[in-house]
Amino acid sequence: MLENQDIHSAILAIMEGLTREGKSPKTLKTYATSFNSFENYLKDNGIKSIDESMCLEYIYLKTGQRFSSFGCVTSDCRVDYRMRPLSLLLYYLENGHFCNKVRKTKPKFICPPSFESEYEAFCEELIYRGYRKSTIESNTQKTQLLIMYLNEQGVTSSNDITILHVECYLKTLKNYAIKYIGTFLYVFRNFFSFLYNRGYIDQDIASMLPKVRTPRNASIPYVWSKEDLQKLLGAIDREDPKGKRDYAILLIAIRLGLRIGDIRSLKLSSIDWNRKTISLIMIKTGQPIELPLLPDVGWAIIDYLQNGRPATNSECLFVRHKAPFNAFGDRNAFSRELHRYILKAGLHLPGNQQHGMHSLRSTLAGNMLDVKAPLPIISETLGHQSINTTGLYLKIDIEGLRKCAIDPEEVFAIENTL
Repeated sequence: MLENQDIHSAILAIMEGLTREGKSPKTLKTYATSFNSFENYLKDNGIKSIDESMCLEYIYLKTGQRFSSFGCVTSDCRVDYRMRPLSLLLYYLENGHFCNKVRKTKPKFICPPSFESEYEAFCEELIYRGYRKSTIESNTQKTQLLIMYLNEQGVTSSNDITILHVECYLKTLKNYAIKYIGTFLYVFRNFFSFLYNRGYIDQDIASMLPKVRTPRNASIPYVWSKEDLQKLLGAIDREDPKGKRDYAILLIAIRLGLRIGDIRSLKLSSIDWNRKTISLIMIKTGQPIELPLLPDVGWAIIDYLQNGRPATNSECLFVRHKAPFNAFGDRNAFSRELHRYILKAGLHLPGNQQHGMHSLRSTLAGNMLDVKAPLPIISETLGHQSINTTGLYLKIDIEGLRKCAIDPEEVFAIENTL
């Protein structure tokens, strides 16, 4: 435990660290105010030393919410206002240096020895088949989850696996969407087919797995209103370095309709400032696409590069803002950031529809339909290989669909004359 003077010195060191990171004056003021309130609380109550439990009691006193640790996740800005500064303070007091939450890396998967041989062979097979990196990750991650479950259930050999084991694991996913469960079934069918064909198992479990029919594009894509988009962008703190990054990312999605995977993969060299274009190879199709660098998008990127992007050797345009400041992971869908801005903007979006990053792409298609843009132009803008794919967005054009509607009375009148 440290005395008050040590606590005050730690707070000063933290504020210096936040300043070095390039936090905006608004953010620095928020931290300073929170620290000042906490120091006054310590002084008024004669508290000479602090620990995590004492800090959690302070947070309960100020917010009325109890937490078991500082590792709890919350979307309440009132709670974050209290927790984030104290989390930094506790880390400093324990370790003696400032660290603004260095990202934790996911521990490496260690396969149980009883499944190691077939798991490694399966991973090699995925690479041999020429699967994309994201597809390989999806297969291996879901297979790892199943293997760990089987190991916990006391299964010691692949040949001891039964369809009942797989069904029991699938029941643990019952609260997830059917489409998501379908991806597990696809991977398991892939995995067990491999095991059966290689002789690791005697039963053809893949053929016993249930089939889940998930019609492609059965739902109507969500389209944001212009008012909601303005509120969403307005909720971003563009004085903050991370806010500059997030604003540019969302603006690219809204104005150019790029998939989040393609935005993640943008390189500094993807932008031709002289020709005012953005060029890249699309992750999903492997096809090249060139889009105009619209003025508002260009200025947002310039603001980020000059005033927000941390010093890093990464060639990617957008990077993480926590050490080690490298590129986003291949599975990062930017959904957490988008959800945070939705809450901050006070938007009330329908709960029965998906409104993630891909919905911003749907919104661009909807806006182009509104101005009567030809379908081939929309297809080229979105980078679709087939115009039939673009045709799915016609469901967004409600006014156009109304014009195609058939009047039942008119139909009946024609039938009666026959």
